[in-house]
Amino acid sequence: MKTQNFGYKKLYIDGQLVDSVSGEREDVICPATGEVIAQIAKAGKEDTEKALLSSQKGFKFWSKLSLEERTSWMLKLRDAILLKEHELRTAMVHEMGKTYGGALEDIQRLTEALEWYPNAMKNLREEQIPDYENTHTHKMISKPAGVAVAYLAWNFPLLNVGYKIGPALASGCSLIIKPSTLSPLSTYMVGEILHSINFPAGVVNIVAGSTEEVATPMTTSKIPAVITMIGSTQTGQQIIADSTTSIKKLGMELGGNAPFIVFEDADLDKALDLAIGLKYGNTGQICVAANRIFVHKNIYAKFLKEYVKRASELKIGFGIKENEDVFMGPLASRAARDRMFTLIDDAVNKGAVLEYGGEIPKELPEGGNWMQPTVVSGVTPEMKLFREETFGPVAGIMTFETDDEVLELANDTEFGLASYIFTNNHKRIERFTEELEFGEIQINGVKYAIYLPHGGFKNSGIGHDCSHLALEDYLVKKRISTAI
Repeated sequence: MKTQNFGYKKLYIDGQLVDSVSGEREDVICPATGEVIAQIAKAGKEDTEKALLSSQKGFKFWSKLSLEERTSWMLKLRDAILLKEHELRTAMVHEMGKTYGGALEDIQRLTEALEWYPNAMKNLREEQIPDYENTHTHKMISKPAGVAVAYLAWNFPLLNVGYKIGPALASGCSLIIKPSTLSPLSTYMVGEILHSINFPAGVVNIVAGSTEEVATPMTTSKIPAVITMIGSTQTGQQIIADSTTSIKKLGMELGGNAPFIVFEDADLDKALDLAIGLKYGNTGQICVAANRIFVHKNIYAKFLKEYVKRASELKIGFGIKENEDVFMGPLASRAARDRMFTLIDDAVNKGAVLEYGGEIPKELPEGGNWMQPTVVSGVTPEMKLFREETFGPVAGIMTFETDDEVLELANDTEFGLASYIFTNNHKRIERFTEELEFGEIQINGVKYAIYLPHGGFKNSGIGHDCSHLALEDYLVKKRISTAI
């Protein structure tokens, strides 16, 4: 299994590719082999301050450009990214274990965001407010909020960039991107692309480093007007606490614990296909993964048998372009894999049954974070596998008898991001869409797109990624009242 070395990548600050002030570097480790495949400049406090000041200047310039001018730059960036598609996809395979096919979604979402959001911004309409005394006219207009800071999760390196850079730049905000140090490589390569097309200085800055040296100084700074992130609920809570040095707009897509409910009248084959894809795609490292699979007792045995069969047939490996049949790569880190075994042990010790998997494949490199797709049955609410966001290739499957029972179980979580139900009973659909406590309810199928809102309830976040609703994180409203 041969990896590629991507060399040394610099910070992107004020339109330039620069070393960190300290000269410190961080290794990027391939989760498939444990080998160092790149080094990045690791930002410190001085670099963070430079990025903040650069973004201040960048905002003054960018916010004064017309939407047409901003659009022209965004499309220029889109075209430059497409020219580097193979290199970027290969980088994502190496830095976090994606398959080459799976990395295409990242490229698509990033480039779609760069072309879709200018049109969404163009389609925003001024709100006219009636004056009941007929003494004034009133309208609401939208203006860019200011400097935005985006903290990104490691699981979809460039998709996550797209979800932030699209609405931020279209709205007129400048943006500081902080990728995770687990998968910073492809984002740093976007910095190289920005530099290569002479993108206006300060409009986008890209820095990665420790929480203490980068995230905390940015969050506590009074310069940002917007803090947006994709990550864990715990991180989101800390950012909210740290942000109170000034009043900032917050947008957060946080953890999930999606119920996947299969009733006895469902299209079983379709439900099985999607339950496999939503659990093991991206090695289970997806916030909207099918975390808790509930199956009606009358079809439970049939579903479980077929689910185990399909899971056992998934090909695991290093998902480079040449390995097109690989479905599942390694987990992104050794700590993430170790946690999977903790979840399995906890469930089995409390009465669950390990139906398949739960082992490290022997034919793959020892240095990688490999794990078999795993199926655990008989999961109950007392188990960590029920309570926590799994974020890995371990499926928890359980049975239910009544609608009331499964509705209560599905809602029994602190999270409220995605949910899935499979049934042809229209009255049941009506009830569950009303009573499921999740920001997304998908019925008899699954669809995600840049134009569809993505957001959650409870501890799953604030605001939305994707769709026109994402623009609201980066805009402020002005009321204009004129006497007649």
